[in-house]
Amino acid sequence: MRTDTSWGTLPAREHLPVEVTDAPVLDVTIPVYNEEQDLEPCVRRLHQHLARTFPYSFRITIADNASTDRTPQVAARLDTEIPEVRAYRLEQKGRGRALRTVWSHSDAPVLAYMDVDLSTDLNALLPLVAPLISGHSDLAIGSRLSRSARVVRGPKREFISRAYNLILKSSLSARFSDAQCGFKAIRRDVAQRLLPMVEDTGWFFDTEMLVLAERAGLRIHEVPVDWIDDPDSTVHIVKTATEDLKGVWRVGRALAVGALPLDRLARPFGDDPRDRRIGGVPGGLARQLVGFCFVGALSTLFYLLLYSGFRAMASPQLANAAALLVSAVANTAANRRLTFGVRGRERAVRHQAQGLVVFAIGLALTSGSLAALDTATGTPSHSAELAVLIAANLAATVLRFLLLRAWVFPERRTDDLPARDTAPATAPASAPPTAPASSATAAGPVPSPASTSPAPTSSDTPDLDSRTAR
Repeated sequence: MRTDTSWGTLPAREHLPVEVTDAPVLDVTIPVYNEEQDLEPCVRRLHQHLARTFPYSFRITIADNASTDRTPQVAARLDTEIPEVRAYRLEQKGRGRALRTVWSHSDAPVLAYMDVDLSTDLNALLPLVAPLISGHSDLAIGSRLSRSARVVRGPKREFISRAYNLILKSSLSARFSDAQCGFKAIRRDVAQRLLPMVEDTGWFFDTEMLVLAERAGLRIHEVPVDWIDDPDSTVHIVKTATEDLKGVWRVGRALAVGALPLDRLARPFGDDPRDRRIGGVPGGLARQLVGFCFVGALSTLFYLLLYSGFRAMASPQLANAAALLVSAVANTAANRRLTFGVRGRERAVRHQAQGLVVFAIGLALTSGSLAALDTATGTPSHSAELAVLIAANLAATVLRFLLLRAWVFPERRTDDLPARDTAPATAPASAPPTAPASSATAAGPVPSPASTSPAPTSSDTPDLDSRTAR
């Protein structure tokens, strides 16, 4: 995973200014590979739609992924004939690589992409980017699985799409409905932080980007779309599915160990209405209670299963201590991440040590309850032991939440945060790499991005040829 950015939190979202600037408001990228037949009709239809309906300035960028047919020549001709069209030539394949390269060099504040087949109805484009222009959302996606979406496609692709999204929901806890629809947009300030963390260069690029954005607390807007399947699609379903599953495993493992600096994608405190305090109610209490109850229910079930297993080999006291120790470590880790939103490895050992102190208190309560039961009944049944332990654990749970909230994971005050966490971050200026124009693309310099657009940090970002957008 790429973790080479060094900025603080993102600035608060704002509505894009209405004054006219040299840079377009929207840059729509169309990644293509050997699409000499469909490219020109797609670009001309998209350009006509934007010129007729889109109220802001725009650009259409063709990202050629190392095509071996006449696609580069078609792209170069469109670049020459249409002022709002720009052509990029990449010498390596990969949709994710193309999007990261073009978006990293773009000077437009809103970046979007769509597939060349234009399966998605273009009337959804303005609703897609409007929340990003207004400052309401950070990313936007078209959804074919929304209830109000209208989709025409075969049962095979329908099954694969729904199965894939079910895998994402169950394995990565994804809440967005459609990861693979080729119709997405992102604000440039978010892309500057997010793209260096996205490792995939192929079809999993979209999913990885959305999962990381969602885990970082960014707002993802979904637009129901009208979508008609392209029967001539060249996507290799089996190969793509295999690569996607590998990506799910890689991202899930990185999230589990806290290897991603997702705090760099956070908005400043107070930007989200949920951050605003209500008189007499501690900040985040309701959300923390829900998370703690969920983790607590799973931990209790885990504890009881462990106790039943250990009880077959040891005395009640030893079985209780062993089961409580194992479940306490898991409980502290889960509450650290899910309930109190602590990410990364910083102070993880200290938190576990404090969690063990909380465990000791719980052990004293439950062990004392077992001792009292043994004194009162002499030889209690297994069901009686479980009933007493459940009651004792309920009392220990309340105490555990109070100790976790007030001592182990105390709420950080905004005036205690370092200056870099509260000040808007500015990205360093950087010039993109240049390369001689290929014979397939008209010569011209690579356009310089705005001062806030960093060059890609990936070592596999290819050189590219392009014409300056006029």
